[in-house]
Amino acid sequence: MGFMDFFKKKNSGDVAKDRLKLLLISDRADCSPEVMEQIKNDIIHVISKYMEIDAEGLDIQITQTESDANNGTVPALFANIPIKDLKHSGK
Repeated sequence: MGFMDFFKKKNSGDVAKDRLKLLLISDRADCSPEVMEQIKNDIIHVISKYMEIDAEGLDIQITQTESDANNGTVPALFANIPIKDLKHSGK
């Protein structure tokens, strides 16, 4: 699956599931769903330059984690990106 396959038509159940997931993630991050969608698209775009990924299996979450300085919790971005193959450069 290439980068453009991410934009293929999905059934309404998958679209609703993706929107709900994005809404929950954006609520935790205190940012809009539109910003979260742009972050997801940017991650897909950049990583797709170097490797073939399974965009359907991409999972991005924002959670809270303890800071390294032990001064409370901070937001953390976790991305689970299934890699199908590495792209080999001609260099």
